[in-house]
Amino acid sequence: MDDPDGYFGERVAASYDDPSDRMFQPEAIDPAVSLLAEMAGSGRALELAIGTGRIGLPLSQRGVPVHGIELSRAMAARLRSKPGGEAVEVTIGDMATTRVDGAFTVAYLVFNTINNLTTQEAQVACFRNAAGHLAPGGCFVIETAVPNLRYLPPGQDILGYRAGPGRIVSYSFDHATQQYRGHYVTFTEGTGEYQTIPFRYVWPSELDLMAQLAGFRLRDRWAGWNREPFTTDSRSHVSVWEKPAAPQG
Repeated sequence: MDDPDGYFGERVAASYDDPSDRMFQPEAIDPAVSLLAEMAGSGRALELAIGTGRIGLPLSQRGVPVHGIELSRAMAARLRSKPGGEAVEVTIGDMATTRVDGAFTVAYLVFNTINNLTTQEAQVACFRNAAGHLAPGGCFVIETAVPNLRYLPPGQDILGYRAGPGRIVSYSFDHATQQYRGHYVTFTEGTGEYQTIPFRYVWPSELDLMAQLAGFRLRDRWAGWNREPFTTDSRSHVSVWEKPAAPQG
């Protein structure tokens, strides 16, 4: 796209923080912040694609030094404008390649954002970038959905997601390439506005292989931030990969 903010420019940033959305409710935020604070310990946390600070800001307010990488200047500006936002350092750049100074004890990527990288190469690069920022023994955490292709009958490639008075969301899938697109129609005063965003879905097993290529080993996988067991019926997962500790003397 020509917009340096990609698909998350000022128009999206202005309405991104929706307090009525479940992702902004305390029951969605608090368990994630608690787990990440535990993993950070006395060290620093790096959030890839920090956005408007939904997780990074309350994590910082827990006393964890947080540095974020964010492609969208508009989203980063929203973060900085919030109370406490000045305490969170943000570097503008691509989460797959942008480097910042220092070592971290935890790096994390939440809410399906690994899928915003639309090639396997870029997703592998993201793992390597996280590994390059972590101290030995540090952890990389990803929260993302399990691809919901089991809900598509043979021959169908469009899946409805949400329909309400002001917004309709659906997804279309290309099974041969693992590409999919979000289709968003927003209604304002009777007028609809359409936007589409590309993604690439990825399976837990493929993420594990990406982690191996980056030198990680799988430590934990849960169905959610409350450490619910991950099963064949789980629709999302929180996965934790660990960077091996430095060999002793």
